[in-house]
Amino acid sequence: MRKTRRRAFLIVVLCLLSGSILQAQPLPSPDATEIQLTLKRLTVLGSVLYVGAHPDDENTAFLAYCSRGRLVRAAYLSATRGEGGQNLIGPEQGDLLGVIRTQELLAARRVDGSEQFFTSAVDFGYSKDTQEALRIWNKRQILGDMVWIIRSFRPDVIVTRFTPTLGTHGHHTASALLAGEAFAAAGDPLEFPEQLSRVQAWKPKRIMFNYSPFFGVPFDTASAMKIDLGEYQPLLGRSFTEISGIGRSMHKSQGFGASQNRGPNVSYFMYTAGDSARKDLFDGVDLRWSRVPGGAAVGSLLEQAASTFHPENPAEVLPLLLKAYTEMSRLLTDPWVSVKRKELAEAIRECSGIWVDALSVDPAVMPGSSVVVNVSALNRSHVTVRLTGVRTTAPSDTALQISLGYNTTVTVPIRCAVPAQAPITQPYWLQERPESGHYHLPDRTSLMHAENPPAISADLSLDIMGTAVMITVPVQYRWVDPVEGELYRALAVVPPVTVSLGERNYVFASDAVQQVAITVKNGPAPSTGSVSLRLPEGWKAVPASLPFTLIEPGQEQTATISITPGTGVSGEISAVAQVADGSYDRAMTVVRYPHIPAQMVFPRAEGKLLRIDLTHRAKRIGYVMGSGDAIPPALRQIGYDVTLLSDDDLAGTRLAAYDAIIAGVRAYNTRPRLRLHQDRLLEYVKNGGTYIVQYVTVKPGESDNIGPFSLGISRDRVSNEDAPVTMLDPGDPLLTRPNAITSADFEGWVQERGLSFADKWDAHFRPVLACSDSGEPSRQGGLLVASYGNGSFVYTGLSFFRQLPEGVPGAYRLFVNLIEHARRKGL
Repeated sequence: MRKTRRRAFLIVVLCLLSGSILQAQPLPSPDATEIQLTLKRLTVLGSVLYVGAHPDDENTAFLAYCSRGRLVRAAYLSATRGEGGQNLIGPEQGDLLGVIRTQELLAARRVDGSEQFFTSAVDFGYSKDTQEALRIWNKRQILGDMVWIIRSFRPDVIVTRFTPTLGTHGHHTASALLAGEAFAAAGDPLEFPEQLSRVQAWKPKRIMFNYSPFFGVPFDTASAMKIDLGEYQPLLGRSFTEISGIGRSMHKSQGFGASQNRGPNVSYFMYTAGDSARKDLFDGVDLRWSRVPGGAAVGSLLEQAASTFHPENPAEVLPLLLKAYTEMSRLLTDPWVSVKRKELAEAIRECSGIWVDALSVDPAVMPGSSVVVNVSALNRSHVTVRLTGVRTTAPSDTALQISLGYNTTVTVPIRCAVPAQAPITQPYWLQERPESGHYHLPDRTSLMHAENPPAISADLSLDIMGTAVMITVPVQYRWVDPVEGELYRALAVVPPVTVSLGERNYVFASDAVQQVAITVKNGPAPSTGSVSLRLPEGWKAVPASLPFTLIEPGQEQTATISITPGTGVSGEISAVAQVADGSYDRAMTVVRYPHIPAQMVFPRAEGKLLRIDLTHRAKRIGYVMGSGDAIPPALRQIGYDVTLLSDDDLAGTRLAAYDAIIAGVRAYNTRPRLRLHQDRLLEYVKNGGTYIVQYVTVKPGESDNIGPFSLGISRDRVSNEDAPVTMLDPGDPLLTRPNAITSADFEGWVQERGLSFADKWDAHFRPVLACSDSGEPSRQGGLLVASYGNGSFVYTGLSFFRQLPEGVPGAYRLFVNLIEHARRKGL
């Protein structure tokens, strides 16, 4: 019975993860070229920290140059995870977009060979003000994060992507300002003294600014240090800019596919503070083992290993590496030694051809359960190797004495107990509710991990030619896909049950009762309990709870509860499942795209109950989805019948059947065939329909000629969500019918007013609203309407794609007016 259930749960989990080609991977088996680079890197003790504001701000070519050319330890510190950005590949916004962009950065780092760090700052959207960013982030909090990262990583050189004054994005300038202050504070024991019980004060040699002509601001680069990042790396067969093109193309959610440039590519580095540098970023920095007291002997051994390495026989240098490994044990008080000893253990494994993995028999486990882990080791060289023990973090500790014969796999099954308090596989920064500007982290030590550490890891104790070496491997699940072949994924820790609501928001325009669907999903083991709703005072649920019994792993059961709204009061709704060992109020979402490992996220099963004074008469909506947004379900909640229109639908469907057709965000950027049907869409408008086009990004051939008359889209935006809005003609039908729009409807907006406003338009268009950020000219191109024949064409850069999913009442009312415009006109 247990095997049957395990197989059922396996099928459910793998179905959830299908569509994600890139999965977690076993320990790498590098070729001789990579091993040679690894040996060379062991002889270099230098480090550089590159600092920016967002994923995709980094100079990937520079990171590749440092890590794969200069062979120093390199890392990118992104102040945020990019939650407030756009998404070109799907509907995810906010937290889920931050999860995607985190993984895109890690994918880029796997290409350029660098490390990745984040502060706890939240990307709250485009900001034009440095001080706004510092205020919302909580400057002291994020400064402390940066100081901790500098004290832990101990960079010799810091390089910033921006300066405190260069740039129009407040996050960019704030990241540079914070980096400069952290550079000074990290070496001062009076700053953040509470950190010094766990890390030491550290003063980097210098901080530099990496100027790029891309900024569009002229700089005097005569005195700048110049590095040609187009330099060719023969061992890799690529230049650093070619490597950069591959890594930068991992930022797919931002549409940052990049070319693999060849030839000279000069980057400029300008002095900011610390010791000046004349010829090299690392001037005055000892990059050899002589910087470690007593380390000269280790350095000599490693240099000898690197210089005598023969690709056809990597194991030949093992005696030198093992001797260096032993010598390092006497120097462990120096932080560099702990870093290099881990690198050396991996080099020893690679040179000896040892393969190790730790595979769970189940893809997921629950807190308080146990799981069998098969730990395997394979010696593919002719050196003497024994497996002397396995210790897991579950915990378990098994003493062994097993000789690893040539090319013979040894597998040891170990049962691991999962602690009852083990956290579920939720991105650690999402475990608690964030404030508007930063996440609540349990401990600053987590800042040194870009993502969650493995749920369980295994330490294998090996005796290699008489020297004890420790190899650490994550516990993973492996399966064979009939198309993709062998795949791995991280072992997941899941709750006994998850629960989800049918909708994110529930709109109540009257006192009518609505049905709310709640779905309970089983974990690996049978569960019995009840599900109920938490409602604001004055709201009623009938019945108060419903029982459920789930036997099979992954089994689902959906219950429907009737909700009677409270009088004139909006609020929040949440679902909770009660089982024998406690209550659970998390849903499960799997984020999967081919270029990143699939990610499990467990958001709270909650939504909003919205009492909105809302009138609508139209029924059928055709929606042309662009890059992805959540407007269709919001419109269905109002009562519209929404049909997603494919390219074939646009070509052949009778468009007059729809009361309005809406182009989703960036539809003209992401649906090339949409232009082929432009004449049909405009004919639909001419015959009395309403066609609403939401924002498009400026790009030749994509943002041109999207309406019946000339319309120029710009990069103008209003980033302050509370910016005053002026109704240019309060009597405009768009503002009066069927819902009377007032200034109150522009309260409570989130992140921004809008983006990609039009900056020029034909006289047939009329602007409806005006708004602007402080100190900027009035922007009237956020909502334009033009009569065309018997219908209406509307262009809007207002960020309805953010407001409707967040349940902003005024945004619902205004958007309904856009939909109803032409139909009302014809009555």
